[in-house]
Amino acid sequence: MTPTATQRTLLAVGLALSPLAAWSQVSVSVTIAPPPLPFYAQPPIPGDGYIWTPGYWAWDPNTGDYIWVPGTWVMPPGEGLLWTPGYWGWVNGGYMWHRGYWGHHVGYYGGINYGYGYIGSGYAGGHWDRGRFRYNTAVNNIPSGRVHDVYRAPVPQRPLHPESFNGGPSHYRGGPTASERRFEAAPHREPTPEQVEHERHSFAMPEQRMNNNHGRPPTAATPRPGGFDDAQVEHGREVPQARMREVPEQRMRPAPDRHMQAERPRQEVVRPADPGMARPEVPEARPHGQPGEHRGRPEGDRR
Repeated sequence: MTPTATQRTLLAVGLALSPLAAWSQVSVSVTIAPPPLPFYAQPPIPGDGYIWTPGYWAWDPNTGDYIWVPGTWVMPPGEGLLWTPGYWGWVNGGYMWHRGYWGHHVGYYGGINYGYGYIGSGYAGGHWDRGRFRYNTAVNNIPSGRVHDVYRAPVPQRPLHPESFNGGPSHYRGGPTASERRFEAAPHREPTPEQVEHERHSFAMPEQRMNNNHGRPPTAATPRPGGFDDAQVEHGREVPQARMREVPEQRMRPAPDRHMQAERPRQEVVRPADPGMARPEVPEARPHGQPGEHRGRPEGDRR
């Protein structure tokens, strides 16, 4: 992808204002549609307290190209806070990026089914309980013994589409609910310094650019922010053509901890996708407390 006269990048005004203005409003607008979300597995959680944040395509105005910022496990900036993912939305002929933020409730993120608990609205991957975060092993990769506050609950089934944006030609066209509007208007916290550095690191890696990886980033997900060289990095994968015709109920689940693969062989089940679309793969279901099966769209339900 190369810059042309038809491409435009606009920095939003008000970035020097409150965190709410800086992180929940539109920050960038371009005329080139973001690529489909890549197909990848979720790395195992590195430890207690981390919350999963899905990967996303960021726009680089200097090169006129999209950069894949890997999904990763992040320590929230405070107790009781949840992550609202950023999203691209089609508005007045342009694709506009709405930044993610931390808050006490999960707000609107374009209805995009990012997987691993982010099924288009809310977050089904876990919740806070008396100062500790409890993880739903149905949609998270939780190795046995690494996290103790776990439970297993089915997650609502939501449609899966290849687009990574809301509105326009996308299948994702729903707007925010009244509750999501209230959540967006509530006080927010900015992405953590680790998240900011994670994005900067992505921009510095040519192989993360869409023009170079053609939608299959070599680093699709990391176990920690900035962990691009970690042994448990997950790479973008190709969706097997034979599995693109599978029923919509099959969704992405996290890959099991590599240290446990010998004793717990994985059955690969890929969530459905349209031609040219990729999303994470689904290991077999595991008993309570073991590496959880996760469908980026829930069970019973990407990546």
